[in-house]
Amino acid sequence: MANHSATKKDVRQAAKRRERNKYYGKTTRNAIRDLKASKTNKEAADQFPATAAMIDKLAKRGIIHKNKAANLKSKLARKVNSMSK
Repeated sequence: MANHSATKKDVRQAAKRRERNKYYGKTTRNAIRDLKASKTNKEAADQFPATAAMIDKLAKRGIIHKNKAANLKSKLARKVNSMSK
């Protein structure tokens, strides 16, 4: 690491961003896990919009690729729609 003050600041900012991105990613993974574990169609249908929004925000922030986000949402939507009503 260089001793320039701007470089030191950049290192601090990168650490903050990394922690924030880890939090968003882990929170979204937990929401996906909970949605997959839901037993009833009503419960899953209620959770799906919030989970899809979280996935979209990850893609918008560049934490995950937009195609991965689309793939995740597609799989979750198929799971929710295939559950017995």
